[in-house]
Amino acid sequence: MKFDKDGNGFTFGFATVMVVVVATVLSVASISLQPFQQKNKTAEKMQNILKTIGVEVSRDEATKIFGDYVKERIILDYSANASTPKTGAIDPLDKEDAFNINMKKQYKSKKWEKRAYPVYICEKDGKQYRVIPMVGKGLWGPIWGFVALEADNNTIFGASFDHKTETPGLGAEINTADFQDQFPGKKLFDATGKFISIKVMKGGAPEGFEHGVDAITGGTITSNGVTDMLKKTLKVYQPYLEK
Repeated sequence: MKFDKDGNGFTFGFATVMVVVVATVLSVASISLQPFQQKNKTAEKMQNILKTIGVEVSRDEATKIFGDYVKERIILDYSANASTPKTGAIDPLDKEDAFNINMKKQYKSKKWEKRAYPVYICEKDGKQYRVIPMVGKGLWGPIWGFVALEADNNTIFGASFDHKTETPGLGAEINTADFQDQFPGKKLFDATGKFISIKVMKGGAPEGFEHGVDAITGGTITSNGVTDMLKKTLKVYQPYLEK
């Protein structure tokens, strides 16, 4: 039986075969790369948590020393009730380990009261810090970050923020040192104990204002997204921090 290579039947058949072959190759590649992608995500998460307490290391180094600084991993519910702390090595299959909670996935699929809220208890140079992860919405997509609090559960020691799709030179600046270095020393509560959070302020924060940082020039929506993310997330942790 001869095939008419100039006919529509051959063209459509060839296209169909090629689509199936390419789709199969891409699927196999995606599946085979998943362990490596997950490993990179885990290392990056560890790196960002350590960064908030002033430990600047590569991803590979972060996986080796993470347990030296992060002593306990706790999960809070919406009422700030704490789970039994996890210590030691992380089992990636343990759903009760705070490290395995996918904050971005929760943000998309669960209401605030149905989410789990991780806390990382860290120690460095004889001092204790609590690192809180968070996820919010920027101009073009999700933004996320970690904030480390000093032992008073009020003063920010360090902060790390990132994004996937914010505009370069504008909202994307949330992952730069110039923006993040404004947060150390800022306070979540005022002198009376009232929860204030931190506001990213267009036009700049007033001199000496303990609850605000300068917004990103031209990145108003992303700056507002960071403000909203901080306030809504930290508000959930408030009862835990006040204990």
